[in-house]
Amino acid sequence: MKIEKMTTLGALKESGYQSKSIKDELRENLIGKIKRKETVFKGVHGYENTVIPELERAILSKHNINLLGLRGQAKTRLARLMVDLLDEYIPVVEGSEINDDPLQPISRFAVETIKEKGDETPIYWLHRSERFAEKLATPDVTVADIIGDVDPIKAANLKLSYADDRVIHYGMIPRANRCIFVINELPDLQARIQVALFNILQEGDIQIRGFKLRLPLDMQFIFTANPEDYTNRGSIVTPLKDRIGSQILTHYPEDIETAKKITQQEAAQLGSQKTFLQVPELAKDLLEQIVFEARESEFIDAKSGVSARLSISAYENLLSTAERRALLSGEEKTMIRLSDFDGIIPAITGKVELVYEGEQEGAQVVAELLIKKAIKSLFPTYFPEIKKLEKQEEETPYDGIISWFFNADEDFELLDEYTEAQYQNELNKIKPLNDFLATEQPNMNIEDAYFVKEFVLWALVEYKKLSKHRYAEGTQFKDPYGSFISGL
Repeated sequence: MKIEKMTTLGALKESGYQSKSIKDELRENLIGKIKRKETVFKGVHGYENTVIPELERAILSKHNINLLGLRGQAKTRLARLMVDLLDEYIPVVEGSEINDDPLQPISRFAVETIKEKGDETPIYWLHRSERFAEKLATPDVTVADIIGDVDPIKAANLKLSYADDRVIHYGMIPRANRCIFVINELPDLQARIQVALFNILQEGDIQIRGFKLRLPLDMQFIFTANPEDYTNRGSIVTPLKDRIGSQILTHYPEDIETAKKITQQEAAQLGSQKTFLQVPELAKDLLEQIVFEARESEFIDAKSGVSARLSISAYENLLSTAERRALLSGEEKTMIRLSDFDGIIPAITGKVELVYEGEQEGAQVVAELLIKKAIKSLFPTYFPEIKKLEKQEEETPYDGIISWFFNADEDFELLDEYTEAQYQNELNKIKPLNDFLATEQPNMNIEDAYFVKEFVLWALVEYKKLSKHRYAEGTQFKDPYGSFISGL
């Protein structure tokens, strides 16, 4: 019989429907997906061999779960994706505040309704998308919010005594019966509120204002926490930790390819931007390398973490910087330029926690330093290494480029207002740079060539082979010693 035709308890019984707990649902559906070789947590990258196997083991063990990790590590996303492991629909007694199972009612309302109406008890079908509840733990959360309280207005309207359990107003947890319930940032929850969760997790009963209700709630709890919270704001009380079956450590992407996948998936790239903005792979690599450098930086608080949201926001800013430049110059199509990376600085400064030394340097300086370090780190993966100490007579692949700047009659400038044609013409003037790329990157995508050329110039600046000056209208490159020689 189709679900929509089963509208009464009698029809449900006739269908042979068997009740099962939410943890059994998750377990059975996970087993099915694993057997069918289906991807269980779609859109989560970099956890295939670490977090996801541990999460699957916890589900198979029917555990409540604590996801422990720094900000921006997809903890909440993993929790939300668990909804896909639930049965598509479950039956609920119509009118029940706590999603009573018609075959195993637990609330007074459902028990009395079934007693009165029997097989004619009306039921409805709850879709899995509605079986997810989430609460951000904040210091102002009360026991009444999450467990429940006596409602004096209900008592007055129904003319009931406060001794009658029908005056109870259920909180978020009882209302999420037979659902996945997520408490984000668990250590922020006051200790006395955490204590209120003990019985729910272990014994399945709740206590409200002197009422001891034996409500065996059927729930899958998922908690998220940041290790930093344990010292800065609060902690998870030990007996509560003891009642959480599995604690799973999350982490940031371990390589640039994985980080790129996440950024490309999450960045809100507008359709119009996609049509006229060309983004070289090197630009995407550089952006992710900046985030990797931030996680290692001595100026940034490692305990606080550098969220994946930084690379997503930075990528969006990068596209918008190029878009604005193209709009101002009237271009219909443009390529990301290295100078556009100045536009990502606001995304960096707003998302990193600086240590004392970083505060002394200033957020802007730290952000610029990260871009410089990323260029320097990435350069040897594409081109021959520039050694710190070289023999004077030793030839290097970069001599031709450096000599060109030394002998240039005028300063070489890349202005922000340049059209694509002007930008390309300027870079094409450096003949040794064209020859260098033809030798070192013969299979390079032609469209990416101009970004790569600019990348080489910026890298030579970082290795002190050239000098660079950024001013309001653009960027100037020149021989680092030219000004001294011309001044003699």
